Amino acid sequence: MNQRGKVSQLITILKQSLRGEETDLTSVSIHKAIILLAIPMMLEMAMESVFALVDLYFVGHLENSSHAIQTVGLTESVLTVIYSLAVGMSMAATAVVARRIGEKNPEAASRAGMQSVVIAVAVTLVLAFTGVWFAADILFLMGASAETVAHGTPFVKIMMGSSLIIMLLFLINGIFRGAGNAAIAMKSLWIANIFNIILCPIFINGFGPIPAFGLTGAAIATCIGRGIGVIYQIYHLFNGQNVIKIKLTYFIPVKNQIVAIIKVAAPAVMQFVIASCSWIFLAQLVATTGGDHGSAGYQTALRLMMFFMLPAWGLSNAAATLVGQNLGARQFKRAEHSVFATMKYTMGFMAVVTVLFLSSAGFFVQFFTEDEQIKQVAVKALRIMSIGFVIYGSGMVFTSAFNGAGDTWTPTRINVFAFWIFQIPFAWFLARYLEMGPVGVFIAIPIAEVGITLTAYYLFKKGTWKKIQV
Repeated sequence: MNQRGKVSQLITILKQSLRGEETDLTSVSIHKAIILLAIPMMLEMAMESVFALVDLYFVGHLENSSHAIQTVGLTESVLTVIYSLAVGMSMAATAVVARRIGEKNPEAASRAGMQSVVIAVAVTLVLAFTGVWFAADILFLMGASAETVAHGTPFVKIMMGSSLIIMLLFLINGIFRGAGNAAIAMKSLWIANIFNIILCPIFINGFGPIPAFGLTGAAIATCIGRGIGVIYQIYHLFNGQNVIKIKLTYFIPVKNQIVAIIKVAAPAVMQFVIASCSWIFLAQLVATTGGDHGSAGYQTALRLMMFFMLPAWGLSNAAATLVGQNLGARQFKRAEHSVFATMKYTMGFMAVVTVLFLSSAGFFVQFFTEDEQIKQVAVKALRIMSIGFVIYGSGMVFTSAFNGAGDTWTPTRINVFAFWIFQIPFAWFLARYLEMGPVGVFIAIPIAEVGITLTAYYLFKKGTWKKIQV
């Protein structure tokens, strides 16, 4: 095939991926399957990171911006517990749905997806109530000053109160990804973000009869935007035009199915809770050793880092769907080859991100704050943390592969060791004992991620993930 023909074929595949045309991912070429999944998944995850960046941009230009930035950042750190629950549940849903689709049983896939929704709703409602009730205490525990707590408590209440919306947005997208229709997941995030971008300046600064809510307005806009995205998802679940076709009877709890999903979901949730709680500890360590400006700079760097990391995570999620569906189709070699092919794309993407951060960190940071002290901390954090990005990208793919196979215990055990036994004590040693402050935390992050990747590679090559039944 000549060069023009290859370009034409690539354009056709890209259009197919964005339209969401359903394809048997166990029979097309591996590289085509990766592109069909990865493009919408990357765009979906890029949109998830845009939520925090949009909030950060608008509140960063408010009066007392250091308090506003710190509130947004600390709240996002706490919300990572909700995100962990949502991601863990979505991973379980992706694994089970993908396995049933690979077995050519879409009805069982639909039933399993809705049972996961039942479980998630019950758990999330409890967490949402708790978050609203203890909003001020949460900020205090995270190391925020009394003034920041006074500014930020309404923001935290709204964001924690919208936990169910966050859960459904992640979970239903996980169901669609497991079915191989990543385009719907992508479009739901695009819609949610478009409304958030429009509504943020309106609710923050005021417009016509709508008063200026300031920092609280950012939470209102984000909640409404995500809610509209969920409405879009629900429409596609019930319209009967996709491989996942829903009936109301699928929501009636079935003990055996719920137990089977929990067996996959529980370690998946633990896996991400372990990781996110370590990030909460690191954020608190930075806040107490670096003050308000150090904390705001670190949170700015994290939001920028996640903006670029989440697309890579979306790309790595292609491995989860491909592993799940190919295991369901009993194509074990193809499942393994899909992982290493996905890893090559992810490493390339992360190499580009590394170059951007090392060369232009200041350029990116200046869009989100005018405070020079915050800028200095953020730039330093980005440059240090980006050193391990390429290796970290590989680790994300292996983790997604384990989760897609339903082997959620392996990455959970890795996270316990890497984050709690190594990273947290090491960060404390550098920041407190060696008096390096926030810089010590920044150094501990890439070192821990390298350890995760090396361990994951070793366990992946052992191949026990191929024997997991879900």
